[in-house]
Amino acid sequence: MGIAEQITSQAGRTGLAGLLADPGSAVVGLDFDGTLAPIVADPAQARAHPGVVPALTALAPLVGSVVIVTGRPAATAAAHGGFAATPGLEHLTVLGHYGAERWDARTGAVTAAPPPPGVAAVRAELPLLLDDLEAPAGIFVEDKERALAVHTRRTDDPDGTLARLRAPLTELAGRHGLVVEPGRMVLELRPPGVDKGVALRKFLAERDAGPVLFAGDDLGDLAAYEEVSQRRKHGHPGLLVCSGPVTGEAPVRELADRADLVVAGPAGVVDLLNELASRLRA
Repeated sequence: MGIAEQITSQAGRTGLAGLLADPGSAVVGLDFDGTLAPIVADPAQARAHPGVVPALTALAPLVGSVVIVTGRPAATAAAHGGFAATPGLEHLTVLGHYGAERWDARTGAVTAAPPPPGVAAVRAELPLLLDDLEAPAGIFVEDKERALAVHTRRTDDPDGTLARLRAPLTELAGRHGLVVEPGRMVLELRPPGVDKGVALRKFLAERDAGPVLFAGDDLGDLAAYEEVSQRRKHGHPGLLVCSGPVTGEAPVRELADRADLVVAGPAGVVDLLNELASRLRA
């Protein structure tokens, strides 16, 4: 079954038709973890699905831009994705830290805004807080340089642990001018006013974009979904894709309910990108 047959909304079908009709102004936006790279227990070990680079290499020259929008540092996502020095990916940009950093495939250079205040203080206090709370074994803190993510995936009760930590982490973040953003078995402490919707909006404005596809897998991608949805209200075609898990877990319901198309994890995203490239070459 092809893409068009799997899309569940008229707006999504219009989005696909718009992309195929005007690829030169189209932007393909993609989350990284859970969308291009399978979710793993240790985020440092996450790597893009092996089909991602070939699929993007085929698709990128056929569209206006491909942009990866992630909470990770931009250089880390580029390295873990295998995007560096890859012929055919000159149209690829990585927006890291929700747009605070940018990695450009043409140059391999990273540009970044100044580090946000408050993160260093939270970094220092967070281990002590987790000790005071007698956080269970398996808690893992991912240092994203401009944000800190507390993962509960490795604990015996991931959802219960997440619920217990939310209030004290919110209080800690608030004392230092940060906010807590929830995700699937993770709470991220980061600066306010920073999200994938803002990052995507600025990028689309730079490119004077036409049709937009955005694919994500978790709550942090809802802001980008909202940006595409607002554009659709003003006549700009858009296609919203949810990368669902492939291990028997349900997809994030808030995302899947808004998506025009749900695919089976990074492998399904790769199939989607390959089909788009094939249809654009035809």
